[in-house]
Amino acid sequence: MSGITAEELNLLIEQTYKVEKEFTDLKESYAHLQNTIEQVVEFLPNAVWILNEDGSVFLQNSQANSLWELLELLKSKNDDYEVNFNKRSFLIKSSSYQDKYMISATDITEQKRKENLATMGQMAAHLSHEIRNPIGSISLLSSTLMKRVIPENIPIVEEIQKSVFRIDRIIKASLMFAKGIEANIAPFMWSDLKESINTAIEYYAHSKDISFIFPEQKFILNADRDLLEMLFSNFIINAIDAIELDENEDGVVEVVHKSDEKHHWFYIYDSGVAIEDKKELFEAFKSTKVKGNGLGLVLSRQIAEAHGGSVRLIDGDKKGFEIKIAL
Repeated sequence: MSGITAEELNLLIEQTYKVEKEFTDLKESYAHLQNTIEQVVEFLPNAVWILNEDGSVFLQNSQANSLWELLELLKSKNDDYEVNFNKRSFLIKSSSYQDKYMISATDITEQKRKENLATMGQMAAHLSHEIRNPIGSISLLSSTLMKRVIPENIPIVEEIQKSVFRIDRIIKASLMFAKGIEANIAPFMWSDLKESINTAIEYYAHSKDISFIFPEQKFILNADRDLLEMLFSNFIINAIDAIELDENEDGVVEVVHKSDEKHHWFYIYDSGVAIEDKKELFEAFKSTKVKGNGLGLVLSRQIAEAHGGSVRLIDGDKKGFEIKIAL
């Protein structure tokens, strides 16, 4: 120490404080950078794991933490691949850098569902186009046959016509689902729509004695009549099917109407069996009925939405649906 002057000692002390401050600043900067990285990883919409060489978790976001069981199923490879886990589909991507290995899992369940629906819709539309011509011929021939057949065989021809009507409804629904809903708005009377619904009911076969109660009020609907006919027919036919499954020998389908300054409100009630699987109620191609095609309620909701409204299941003392249509 005898060789160091007081001036050199002060300079050394200053340099020590300076290095200490730089180290403190560097430590704070590193902590800030680490915190930023953690926030960025947390902000990502997919599950992200950053692993050490030994497979232990170096960093992960909350989504990854909730899917820790999925991590055990993943393979250590850089190729993208898909994994099914807990009835959901995940796209797995991975990469490595120095001694760290990163894996991301993106939930693509909804994307795959939409792709499958689009494919099924296109296939249904193609089949519907192929079926439409022969069904049209059968319908025309059955009408001609009805005029010539002996009275004893009239019920047989009527059954043919009802079956053709049912197939025609399926074709229309399939084509509409593939093409999408476009409402051509025009005013018409409720009584005109009620008449069309009654015709659809007559063509739909049922074995039980069912009473149909419709609104008797006179009011105007500013909507697409053909689309609303399909909407109401879908719900009423579903109600008929529910009554057919019920233990009672008769049943009631009731349509109630209310309105305010902005909307028409329709309530369709029936005395049939309750809906069991409510989760898949509005899922395309998944029907809650044995003989359903899984499009009726989906299209009905889309039709209501195309008219500025909505469809909602009523799950209370009276079983049915609420339909809202913009005034």
